[in-house]
Amino acid sequence: MKARLGLFTVSIFVLLFAVGAAHAAMQDDVDRALSIIERFGEIPETAIPPAVMRDAKGVAIFAMTKVGFVLSGRGGTGVVVARTETGWSGPSAIGTGGVGIGFQAGVQVSEHVIILNTQEAVKAFTQGGNFTLGANLSVAVGPVGRSAEASVAPYAAIYSYSRSQGIFAGVSLEGTVVATRYEANEEYYEKPVFTSDILEGKVKPPAGAQKLLDALSKY
Repeated sequence: MKARLGLFTVSIFVLLFAVGAAHAAMQDDVDRALSIIERFGEIPETAIPPAVMRDAKGVAIFAMTKVGFVLSGRGGTGVVVARTETGWSGPSAIGTGGVGIGFQAGVQVSEHVIILNTQEAVKAFTQGGNFTLGANLSVAVGPVGRSAEASVAPYAAIYSYSRSQGIFAGVSLEGTVVATRYEANEEYYEKPVFTSDILEGKVKPPAGAQKLLDALSKY
């Protein structure tokens, strides 16, 4: 049973990740990230507090699709950007995935914003390979509402925000695997690039990323 569960876990993660990476060019992810950020700010009562955005060291924005019955898998694509001394860095492509156990059937698409509150959280995205949210860095559902005072002392390295079918969903992303999409970065920047160089602002962002960076620069 454990072997079959393990095989299912690996298979569904690979399937979801491969499908997501294949159908979404990185510019699509950048454009979608802009739309997600705008939608997350439409309703003041459930918006990410401006104080949280102003204090963010980085932001990862992505959409995930969850499929399954009893056992479920989720996967998707998106981008991560980091705050530098001169503004926001260019975007770096990421893929996400995970599995769950419990009675859950059908297909569900959700949108996610994770706020990186510490430099250690940003560094996790620059080291290559993949890592799991919550394994080495604390992750918690972030505070909401424009009047929330959360700028003084964040209580987690990562804040997560989620929306499903247009409704704010306060769910934790703990256990979600995040991986860098190196080929997508190379195609987008039209040359081999290191994730660390992108997020440190050493690589000039393509023109297609400017609208996203302008939206984040409001904070």
